[in-house]
Amino acid sequence: MHITIRNLGLQHYETTWQAMQQFTLDRTGETIDEIWIVEHFPVYTLGLNSKPEHLLDAGAIPVIHSDRGGQVTYHGPGQLVIYTLLDIKRLKIGVRQLVTILEQAMISTLAGYGIAAFARPDAPGVYVEGKKIGSIGMRIKKNCSYHGLSFNNQMDLSPFDSINTCGYPGLEVTQLADLGVTLNNSELAMPVIQAITTAIQQ
Repeated sequence: MHITIRNLGLQHYETTWQAMQQFTLDRTGETIDEIWIVEHFPVYTLGLNSKPEHLLDAGAIPVIHSDRGGQVTYHGPGQLVIYTLLDIKRLKIGVRQLVTILEQAMISTLAGYGIAAFARPDAPGVYVEGKKIGSIGMRIKKNCSYHGLSFNNQMDLSPFDSINTCGYPGLEVTQLADLGVTLNNSELAMPVIQAITTAIQQ
């Protein structure tokens, strides 16, 4: 099974989101699955379940109401974002299974750098010492997934102070750079994507 990997670099969120929607709309049963590596200009995105009170103070940062699942989050330069555009029916995987695959991909990558991380059944994502380092947000249309994961690598975390991250007041965030690991996003993406592709091809 072939998967096309695209490294899109630094992009505006809305442009990439519209491209994902169009890709999903246009795809057929023969369309090759794709994984997109990207980072975004500063933006707050609100998922379909978002409550406006979790956005405390957007300031000058744009706010976009997205069609992914989940609550409010922040994207910015230095955060690795991986979008999984997969035909989950063809792959014979369920939505919960896909979320677990994305979580485990980040957990195994962190383990490779000597960092113990875990997932929480009550709050999707990946945590190190109780602080969130990775988030998941998915959308399924025509039995195909889009959106994906965000992984805090080497970024300005201060915009997270202006939201209840993922809808949890007081939830702290962390990143690889604060855990003693210095990588660029392309380097970090490699083991994450390797783990995802291995899991979905089993």
